[in-house]
Amino acid sequence: MTPATNDPLDFLSKNSAGMQTGTQIDLVQQLLYEIIRVKEIIVYYDSIPNGGGQLGSSILNELVSEAYQSLVNYDTVLMRKYYDLLLNCD
Repeated sequence: MTPATNDPLDFLSKNSAGMQTGTQIDLVQQLLYEIIRVKEIIVYYDSIPNGGGQLGSSILNELVSEAYQSLVNYDTVLMRKYYDLLLNCD
């Protein structure tokens, strides 16, 4: 995967005085990248004619939704779980 020139998560790599650095920030950033990647896959599934990708799209949408929720709650155990799940989505 080549780095994007217009990185939507570049604010995470710029450490402000109030941000922590370490594994938690890395996990947040990695999970956000996976969410973005899987959302691109969802667009692909949605483009399959005659609703052929509807099941895959709905499953991936649910995973993305739950991954977002783990970020909102800052639940690192669930964040790791959804990172692993999203990492294996094709």
